[in-house]
Amino acid sequence: MNRTDRLYAIVEQLRAVAPRPRSARWLAQRFEVSPRTIERDVSALQQSGTPIWAEPGRTGGYCLDAGRTLPPINFTPDEAVALTVGLRMLEDSPFRAAGLSALQKVVGAMHPADASSARELAERIHLLGDGHPVPGVPRNVAHALSTGHVLRIEYVDKSGGATRRDIEPLGYVGSAAHWYLLAWCRLRSGVRAFRVDRIGAVFVTAETPAPRTLSAADLEIPFGVLTRLDLD
Repeated sequence: MNRTDRLYAIVEQLRAVAPRPRSARWLAQRFEVSPRTIERDVSALQQSGTPIWAEPGRTGGYCLDAGRTLPPINFTPDEAVALTVGLRMLEDSPFRAAGLSALQKVVGAMHPADASSARELAERIHLLGDGHPVPGVPRNVAHALSTGHVLRIEYVDKSGGATRRDIEPLGYVGSAAHWYLLAWCRLRSGVRAFRVDRIGAVFVTAETPAPRTLSAADLEIPFGVLTRLDLD
């Protein structure tokens, strides 16, 4: 274990038993280093502002004020966008401002590369009107944009006709009643909107297609006004 990982692990060990102490000897045995190394590590943590103090005596040791620390926030791009969708449902509630503030904190705590990926993902998700989409998106469909692979689906259209199609996922549209997956359909050679509750079997292929973009014409929905999900 390198020193950076050990420093993090020491904090987690102290947080787990807080407010009880852990002795330098116990920590040294746990991490297979000398007590002197633990003392240097704790000193470094204290100098960085971590609220650790020493309790003297035979049963003493190092203590952490768990109330003044939080575990690191490691949101994935998918998790950040999921929070954005959920917070969007608060727009007509008294919690709108608090929700926006919470979202800014989440994005600010993310690794810059993950935050950039989350923004790119959010730009490809649209909500139709001001309705609240219902749950029920198949797992492979839910992760279609993140994985970036061609999907082979079985689809039943509104007339009951069943087809098998290879599609290139491009985005989502959510309405008050349904989620739609926007994708380039290789069977029809064009962009189509697939209602997710009509998608049967889903197979994720190994193929990663060349990037495509959705044009304004692709997003012309005749029965509502689209608004784009924005992460900022």
